[in-house]
Amino acid sequence: MNPERSPRHGPALGVDIGGTKVLGVALDADDEVAAEARATTPHSGIFDPNDPAAGDGAAAVAGAVAEVVAALRRATDDDGRAPVGVGVPGMCDRQGVLRFAPNLAAASGADIAALLAERLPDTILVIENDATCAAVAEHRLGAAAGDENVLLVTLGTGIGGGVISEGRVLLGASGFAGEIGHMVVDPAGPPCPCGRRGCWERYASGGGLARLAREAAYAGRLPAVVEAAGGDAEAVRGEDVTKAALAGDPGALGVMEDLGWWVALGLTNLTAVLDPARIVIGGGLVEVGELLLTPTKKAYAEQVEGGRRRPDVAIVPAALGERAGAVGAALTARDRR
Repeated sequence: MNPERSPRHGPALGVDIGGTKVLGVALDADDEVAAEARATTPHSGIFDPNDPAAGDGAAAVAGAVAEVVAALRRATDDDGRAPVGVGVPGMCDRQGVLRFAPNLAAASGADIAALLAERLPDTILVIENDATCAAVAEHRLGAAAGDENVLLVTLGTGIGGGVISEGRVLLGASGFAGEIGHMVVDPAGPPCPCGRRGCWERYASGGGLARLAREAAYAGRLPAVVEAAGGDAEAVRGEDVTKAALAGDPGALGVMEDLGWWVALGLTNLTAVLDPARIVIGGGLVEVGELLLTPTKKAYAEQVEGGRRRPDVAIVPAALGERAGAVGAALTARDRR
């Protein structure tokens, strides 16, 4: 590291804990990815905050993070001085305790900071929500570079969010800001892993697409897709619909329009509160491109308060792909060291 550089411009490591994988990157002093490592996300055991010894799920998750960090250190000859940022899914407080994580039950309620400190002694550690980390990355280096008021929405198994307001990350009183997937959009809707019903992510995430697909299949709107699934409507998956839509299947295109409507509903609600200049859509679902973005933009324009009387809000795909959370975690750790 150049001794004339501020520590905020030095190397940093970032790790993103996802539903299926733990992905880590090493950033060099010029914000380039110098190395990447990954491990499978453990889901065995459920952490019990009243009896931490009852399950080893949280310890396994921390172990996977430590494994990824060790691999990054080996790849970059880092001696442990680089700060490490970790993005976790769910309600992570300012002390690094994962208070509640409906999509990572193995670690929900665990003191992630303490578990990692045991495995990574003498390491500068920063724990933050994963979507907030992704927002930092897209704002600093990606699709929202140059914008000071940004909403990032990740559409994956669930929905995560990160908010940049006047150029600063919005964390909230406890650090929980951005849990946008759990806005209730239909109190009589389907159950959510968070314990409530009708959360936005039940309609507008990858899981939401799967539910919309099955409903359309049972309603007879997807005959070709059902046939390809062996004639079983229950076997229809979200991926089957996107594949058919890309091929021009009318029923599948209709399901994607339904999905876009639900995505837009949440975005317009958030716009009324946050007034972003740019909305960045990330997560696995955005990989289908305009198949999702076109109906979302159309429904957004129809639903947003003020309509054409308000300045346009750009809705764009994320630029950093699956690395966004890990890159943002590294940037966050560097900023706070």
